[in-house]
Amino acid sequence: KHTVNLDNKTANVTVRPFTLEMGIKFELHVTISGKAINISEVPELCIPEDWIRDKLELNFYKSEQGGGGEVENVNYDKQSRTAVITFLRPG
Repeated sequence: KHTVNLDNKTANVTVRPFTLEMGIKFELHVTISGKAINISEVPELCIPEDWIRDKLELNFYKSEQGGGGEVENVNYDKQSRTAVITFLRPG
């Protein structure tokens, strides 16, 4: 139990644990070229756009899982639900 002072008023509050849903799974449709990957049908998620860009970059940075490598740029368009991942080196 805690006591919090707000605008000259005192409120007693109790802390309770809760579970955060951290994992989000989704399927991507991918077209591969030498240096860039075009992604379509990126799912609409209730997370900020920069988080989606980060998730895409991390997925394709992992060369074993995503078949990618070091990422140069992630261009994500929320309206069309597409993205282009550009790598530093062709591969």
